[in-house]
Amino acid sequence: MAYDNLKLEKSFYGSPKGFAGALESADPTEQYRGTALGELDAYERQLKRFGIHVSGAGSDRVEKFFQTAETATLFPEYIARAVRRGMERADVLPRITATTTQFSGVDYRSIETAAGTGDPQAAIGEAAQLPETLVRNKTVLTTLKKHGRLLSASYEAIRFHRLELLTVALRQIGAEIAKTVLADAVVVLSGNAQSVDMAGAAPVYNDLLSVWNSMEPFALTTLLAPAAQMQQLLALPELRDAAAGLNFHGSGQMVTPLGAELIKSDAVPAGSILALDKNAALEMVTAGGIVTDYDKLIDRQLERAAITTTVGFAKIHAGAVKVLA
Repeated sequence: MAYDNLKLEKSFYGSPKGFAGALESADPTEQYRGTALGELDAYERQLKRFGIHVSGAGSDRVEKFFQTAETATLFPEYIARAVRRGMERADVLPRITATTTQFSGVDYRSIETAAGTGDPQAAIGEAAQLPETLVRNKTVLTTLKKHGRLLSASYEAIRFHRLELLTVALRQIGAEIAKTVLADAVVVLSGNAQSVDMAGAAPVYNDLLSVWNSMEPFALTTLLAPAAQMQQLLALPELRDAAAGLNFHGSGQMVTPLGAELIKSDAVPAGSILALDKNAALEMVTAGGIVTDYDKLIDRQLERAAITTTVGFAKIHAGAVKVLA
């Protein structure tokens, strides 16, 4: 079916694939390969079909989405995409998670590893038994939590505003949601993590060496710190060498002499620093993406329309996380 003959229906939002996935199934991008339309996804082709411009100085007014019943069905997906972009801009989770699991149920149980029989450090002689590593389900379920905001706005108040302006507000909502999700991740990472005591009230370079050395057999890839501790770290003489300074001043990317990425986050408790191996520490579990109260949004009932995402976290290897405190 051609994109300009597709019948848009509210029921698409009830699809297991979501609205965008349902559109893609009905109007596959693959059939447009090699054409200008092939550079757009199914949702973007619908915006083109109805002449709705959502970005730039010439973006349309909000009311353009509500010119017909069909165009109104596109509005919740616009909201979800704008919020998602805001989350992605503020999101540091890809920099601290080892893997992401999509889960459609209610109760999720992750896995954990433990040493079994045999000495993992011993040489293996002829006919000797190989050291064993146990992989088993965790006894504790991973809790998935709903994060979100209520969009409260009068349609009459925003109908004449440009979509580009509304997008800015929605991206900020996404950034706020991303912060709450990160806070949950930090709680899971910190739980029962081994503590490495700092020598004083502020970290010194020897504290970094201690935590780096204690990470074996994992690697120290990432340090998360609140603003005060981040300032203390960046003030260390060892972090003010010429190479580190050029990188920080040129790109804003902070790298320690130990090769660990520095991430500032006030989700980390004041006075402490999280050290982790991002390739082994954390699993993120998501139950779908951004979910909206599409009925309310389509019917222009913006007051108290929920925008949510459901996410949980599970620690994979306990030894891959340390707390400097």
